[in-house]
Amino acid sequence: MSSNSPFIRVTKIFTFDMAHALYGYDGPCKNIHGHTYVLSITLKGKAISDANHPKNGMVIDFTDLKKIVKENIVDFFDHSLVLNANSPHASLKEFSNTFEKINYVNYQPSCENLLTDILKRIEHLIPHDITINNIKLEETPTSYAEWYAEDNKEEM
Repeated sequence: MSSNSPFIRVTKIFTFDMAHALYGYDGPCKNIHGHTYVLSITLKGKAISDANHPKNGMVIDFTDLKKIVKENIVDFFDHSLVLNANSPHASLKEFSNTFEKINYVNYQPSCENLLTDILKRIEHLIPHDITINNIKLEETPTSYAEWYAEDNKEEM
């Protein structure tokens, strides 16, 4: 990479279907319900400028990013029921006998907390010369949560 080449942001979009329940919530989302989530991952880096490199001209091969997200996010969450392990739902063993894919997480599975979990699952897998610029998780066509690196510099 040339040090004078510009930083470029690249984004890959993923979708997965997932059900969840928000234990203790004061609205209808306390019941099991599902969403088609749209996950956008934006990375920032400099394009490889080595004519002999197979990834010349790329910040990251979209195929490589797809593999990271599919194996660590989509395969885990897609077509699963996600429940808070600290809620009474965790003691309902009949669920596990009835459904193949129930994931108990140690947090309330809100859009915001899911987004934080997604970040933790992939941040160490991104090549060291590339940064995660932002992540957006759309729960519905009109509701989403976003994480930006610039907002979290002091925590990194």
